[in-house]
Amino acid sequence: MFGKIIARYCQLLSWLMAASLALMVVLVFTNVVLRYALNSGIAVSEELSRWLFVWLTFLGGIVALHERAHLGTDILVGRLTVGGKKICLGLGHLLMLFICWLLFKGSLDQVRINWDASSAAMEVSMGIFYACGLVFAVSGAVILLGDFWQLITGRLSLDQLVGIRESEEQPHQGNHSA
Repeated sequence: MFGKIIARYCQLLSWLMAASLALMVVLVFTNVVLRYALNSGIAVSEELSRWLFVWLTFLGGIVALHERAHLGTDILVGRLTVGGKKICLGLGHLLMLFICWLLFKGSLDQVRINWDASSAAMEVSMGIFYACGLVFAVSGAVILLGDFWQLITGRLSLDQLVGIRESEEQPHQGNHSA
């Protein structure tokens, strides 16, 4: 049940990212054409595109975390026993949870500091800009806690004990023994 909710949430985020990217392309392209053809432009285009890009990056990080799509290397972990892999994955998740906490705390501080400040072109709260860190930190922590729960309850398969992919072309194959 939990996995299905997270999968649907990530699907929603993927749709939001696609819409954000499409809007960014339209805004930037239209602004470029207007500047060269009519010597004018859309005032909020640059700022909104920048905000969308930052939000797109953080939302993409959530989806990548859920799909275990971050790149890395398993040169050490791939050679460990099953128990060693579990310990490394557990420690990695605990460290990432700590990083989520730090990101949450820092983003919350920035949202509070900048809530009354308005952006230059759109004239909306700058707190919204910094809230992307809050969304990532909470979403990432929920995903990591779910994965950590699966680890400690023994519900992860052997190929899921290494939490990275070596390249985009090859899905992680799990146990690399020489």
